[in-house]
Amino acid sequence: MQKKLQNNSGVTLIEILIGIVISVLMMGAMYTAYNAVNNSYSKVTDRAKISSQGRDLVSMIVRDIRNAGFRYFGDNIQTNAIEHAPIVITKPDKSKFGKECDSIDIVYGGGYYDSKQNFIYKKYKVSYHCERSKIEDRAKGKNKSGGYDTVDGFAIFKTVKVWKGSGWDNPNTDGDDFTFEKQKVADYIEDMVFNPIDDKGILIDPAPSPSNTNKNKLYKIKTVDIAISIRSTKPFFRTIAKRAKEAMSNSKRTREDEDRYFRDTIIVTAYARNLGLQ
Repeated sequence: MQKKLQNNSGVTLIEILIGIVISVLMMGAMYTAYNAVNNSYSKVTDRAKISSQGRDLVSMIVRDIRNAGFRYFGDNIQTNAIEHAPIVITKPDKSKFGKECDSIDIVYGGGYYDSKQNFIYKKYKVSYHCERSKIEDRAKGKNKSGGYDTVDGFAIFKTVKVWKGSGWDNPNTDGDDFTFEKQKVADYIEDMVFNPIDDKGILIDPAPSPSNTNKNKLYKIKTVDIAISIRSTKPFFRTIAKRAKEAMSNSKRTREDEDRYFRDTIIVTAYARNLGLQ
């Protein structure tokens, strides 16, 4: 019995310590690899979310611009040259770049069948405008007053109104299922630009409206170039650096920020295919 006990081998303390060190090194390497992959994946998904929100907004605007000026054959609604202009783009004063962005009003005809199968013609106005964002930017920390500053950007709102005889009715009381008061459709927007282009591919400047010098070009708009600049909801890059985003066709609207946020600008062209039917 005594001889058998002497032949039993075991693990020394040094071997245990070596095993622990190797295990720790392997776990550390695995964690570092996982962390790198996870950070890379997070950045890819964050970038995709930012682009997705911007593209969803642009797609919505493009669909409405394509309807601008549309009217059903037999539409008996008397047209008001001022109120029913198919596309009216309003740009901020040069001194307000960064404080305001462009807005657009789009008018088109619609309708539905009533209970007696009579088609009721309607005329709708879709509007997109921006307001300063009210979301707290907590990534910057608290300000001197102990609160948080809001995001340095805009929230985009959409409104749909219906024409009732002599004016655009209140969406809250018009009884129309297709209208609504302003609803937020996007946030963290840094600029929204609309540029009307004529049939020769030339920018119409200033954008035509019923009251300015280019009012005779209200029905000459062939396409509308749209640019949406959007930033990430939280810091994206590891280091603070100066990041510039050039504005479409207007260098005075170029924006430079020194921070860690990621920015994306989406530029598309929407065809106003119904304006030539007027």
